[in-house]
Amino acid sequence: MEGCSNPTFILSLLLLTIATTSVQGHGTLVGFYSRTCPQAESIVQSTVQDHFQSNPSIAPKLLRMHFHDCFVQGCDASILIDGPSTEKTAIPNINLRGYEVIDDAKSQLEAACPGVVSCADIVSLAARDAVVLTGGPSWQVPTGRRDGRISLESDTANLPGFGDSIETQKQKFSDKGLNTQDLVTLVGGHTIGTSACQFFRNRLYNFTTTGNGADPSIDATFVPQLQALCPSNSDGTERVGLDTGSPNRFDTSFFTNLKNGRGILESDQKLWSDASTRTYVKSILGIRGLPGLKFNVEFGKSMVKMSNIGVKTGTEGEIRRVCSAIN
Repeated sequence: MEGCSNPTFILSLLLLTIATTSVQGHGTLVGFYSRTCPQAESIVQSTVQDHFQSNPSIAPKLLRMHFHDCFVQGCDASILIDGPSTEKTAIPNINLRGYEVIDDAKSQLEAACPGVVSCADIVSLAARDAVVLTGGPSWQVPTGRRDGRISLESDTANLPGFGDSIETQKQKFSDKGLNTQDLVTLVGGHTIGTSACQFFRNRLYNFTTTGNGADPSIDATFVPQLQALCPSNSDGTERVGLDTGSPNRFDTSFFTNLKNGRGILESDQKLWSDASTRTYVKSILGIRGLPGLKFNVEFGKSMVKMSNIGVKTGTEGEIRRVCSAIN
């Protein structure tokens, strides 16, 4: 231990620590609970696994919850707060599900380590664990977020929408510090999950006054299949897999579908229609002439970036005792 008294060594060690922390991002750190609640991540993981075994559809719902939380007020679990005119009541969030998984994990964590683990970290960890259970990648989740005290329905306007143009999508992601590659990669999370017909049925009927009346960016042979799943006279609550062929498996077939005109949401299909995003789709698919992006690797990286949006750390926010209410 001779070097421990060396000022240069100590300074180098300090700088390395600072650099490592900054790479994790904005005060969060992998292994944040290693001393205060070492079983935190395993408790969340086992909770997600238990719920997934009885209801596999919970996986994409937990991933979507994390996304919707981070884009409003930052990743601070504000999406979980009950009450009138909270984020949870906003139209883009009405169909969010999976709150019971977060509540279950929180109750177990409060029993094991009272007042230590934030709801925001549970949401972030649960999203990662859900992806893994569908055959997707794992990644190290920086933790140390604290929970926000504000949740307003009016703040949800900046959530990406199913009809957004590519320019609008890019601006919304850029506003959160995410680039075009992050946009394409994170939207690739639609490789699991479903959408209600009401969010894309406009593409199937009277979208144009020529041809079959459908959005011309949809493969013509695919239109009758979608129309059968989403009749024009239905209430629009029927659900269709966002990744035709493998809606329950985390893979790159979502991007293959975009290439083949089989994207479900208009905003998804535009990733192929627009040249600025098509480049990244091609790269993920390994289309010749472009350097390949490994989707599993890039997805983890982009998720870490997203999970550090507007985080509250240190003395900011609080550690909620119950995730659905501020202390």
